Amino acid sequence: MLTIKQIRDDKELAAKKLAKKGVDAAPVIEKIITLDDRRRAIQVELDNTLAAQNKAAKEIGMLMGQGRREEAEERKRFVGDLKQKSNELQMESKCVQEELNATIVSLPNFPADIVPEGRTAEDNVVVKIDENYSTLPENPLPHWELAAKYDIIDFDLGVKLTGAGFPVYKGKGARLQRALINYFLDCNTAAGYQEVEPPVLVNEASGFGTGQLPDKEGQMYHATLDNFYLVPTAEVPVTNIFRDVILEGAELPVKMTAYTPCFRREAGSYGKDVRGLNRLHQFDKVEIVQVAHPDHSYEALDGMVAHVESIVKSLGLPYRILRLCGGDMSFTSALTYDFEVYSEAQKRWLEVSSVSNFESFQANRLKLRYRDADKKTQLAHTLNGSSLALPRIVAALLENNQTEEGIRIPEVLIPYTGFDIIK
Repeated sequence: MLTIKQIRDDKELAAKKLAKKGVDAAPVIEKIITLDDRRRAIQVELDNTLAAQNKAAKEIGMLMGQGRREEAEERKRFVGDLKQKSNELQMESKCVQEELNATIVSLPNFPADIVPEGRTAEDNVVVKIDENYSTLPENPLPHWELAAKYDIIDFDLGVKLTGAGFPVYKGKGARLQRALINYFLDCNTAAGYQEVEPPVLVNEASGFGTGQLPDKEGQMYHATLDNFYLVPTAEVPVTNIFRDVILEGAELPVKMTAYTPCFRREAGSYGKDVRGLNRLHQFDKVEIVQVAHPDHSYEALDGMVAHVESIVKSLGLPYRILRLCGGDMSFTSALTYDFEVYSEAQKRWLEVSSVSNFESFQANRLKLRYRDADKKTQLAHTLNGSSLALPRIVAALLENNQTEEGIRIPEVLIPYTGFDIIK
């Protein structure tokens, strides 16, 4: 979440920044400043009351020692009144602080200066495109028809077992999934990311820490009896490893990677854009996360973008990189680059990765800090990226590599699959 200082330093600039995300924040900012002023005033009054209470309490002992019992009793009554007042002030302070916190967390992160203006995906800026298109057979099939033809993904069986958006991978389809997961993890660990295997259920504090709660609770599957949430991405448990942690400056950057199944309700999704693997409720994804020094987080972001690009490129797929406009960015992001691969059979671009810098927004929620050279603690910066999400990668691989003989496997995956073609 934003800090009070970020909001109070220049409230007009804060409102202007948030307007780039399509948020009319001026009334909320005014409320935050009013609540913060009240909180500060209460604290001054409380401090003065407690000081008077302590002074009077000391006087009671002195008066009793001098035999001035009546005066001592008078001071006791005075101290009792001060205690009641301080209790009331503490209760009021707690209420004001809770309202202040609830108001602050309703504001999204500031977008970085280079974030383009715009409201929808149409306003995103293409920063790079690699048009490595395939030559396909006449009348190429979309991946859902290829999946049925080669019996590698069963969408109907998934509906039987659970519902729409929960496919069953079979035979070489299942092995391709496993191959991609292992390949992505190996690429990430070779680049210096430590592999972890986190839980796929997280508590409410973890959802709040990375900004999924309260912003996206309607998109998360909720196990209500235990108040756990199924992870929408490994970003949530991996980043929360550092909740309430103070790192030494010399430890930065911290780089971690994890594979998890991911669960998203995707409420309101329908139509041709969600057919087959285009949008699922359960899917596999490999994630990379960094905790970086604020002075170097954008250098880290560039490195993460280059790393994800190297993986996409190695698969031989046409791809493009987009810088998202303010209106298309997530609640928590300061700057996001999306990767899309081209689906030759569907004739459309499919998003396969988002790589983002959150600056100190998540760290403030997480209380994630580092100790600088002066031994002072500062908020760290957090970053994450999909490296990669499997469903649309699989869709593009099947469609773009179809031949008359079968579906060719990219060379880098053959050591992982153990086969070079799906027949």
